[in-house]
Amino acid sequence: MSTQPEEHSMQHHKRPLAGYEARTFVWQVSADGKIGTITLNRPERKNPLTFGSYAELRDLFRALVYATDIKAVVVTGAGGNFCSGGDVHEIIGPLTKMSMPELLDFTRMTGDLIKAMRACPQPIVAAVDGICAGAGAMVALAADMRLGTPAARTAFLFTRVGLAGADMGACTLLPRMIGQGRASELLYTGRAMTAEEGAAWGFFNALHGAEQIGEAAHALAAQLAAGPTFAHGVTKKLLHQEWNMGVDEAIEAEAEAQAICMQTRDFHRAYEAFVAKQKPVFEGN
Repeated sequence: MSTQPEEHSMQHHKRPLAGYEARTFVWQVSADGKIGTITLNRPERKNPLTFGSYAELRDLFRALVYATDIKAVVVTGAGGNFCSGGDVHEIIGPLTKMSMPELLDFTRMTGDLIKAMRACPQPIVAAVDGICAGAGAMVALAADMRLGTPAARTAFLFTRVGLAGADMGACTLLPRMIGQGRASELLYTGRAMTAEEGAAWGFFNALHGAEQIGEAAHALAAQLAAGPTFAHGVTKKLLHQEWNMGVDEAIEAEAEAQAICMQTRDFHRAYEAFVAKQKPVFEGN
């Protein structure tokens, strides 16, 4: 019996995203087609999120699971700021008039954005300048790596609007990033973490000047995109999943994952390049 129809059905959902036309932010793809850049682009308001941008970002990160071209993603903001969080007039105001089921739909949608960022196999680099607050701080936190500028101010300010610091996964993600005590301080007080604190505490991987951060983020993304991207996806998956594993389970999961990676052409390319005393050229398969 022919398996052609089934094979076709397994592949039809895969597609390039270079031509994606964003509605609520700017989406640009590098000349080689491997790096997608999301720019939150409402600089006059410090790039706040709206109901529409939450949903579109969630949907784009979900689509990246099936992208045939994009190997790494950069998230940044326009006009010297990253993101000021949920728009006060377009989100906070309407939320005060919603019923509990409507509010739960909203909070689940915002959480789904973080889930989608963690589930997409591409490494995500956040380039953070200026204000990075509320939901914007959570988007930065959900990235795989963060670069900041000296002007970066990161605030999980939910408590300052009368809400719990437990929002979009903050109570899970932030303590694992900077430690329980430091996370508790930021989530209880809502104060801004300075760039220097962020670098010292491990929130930022590095700090760069405002004029250099875009180039630095894209250089890091290019390095990742040039690597064994199938294997990068495995690394990202296990970095996420092993939070809920014991040591024995984690070692077994990594044994299985590495055996799978050893079947890839990139693993063979690396060996062949080593034998030939050349630098391997990875293709992600």
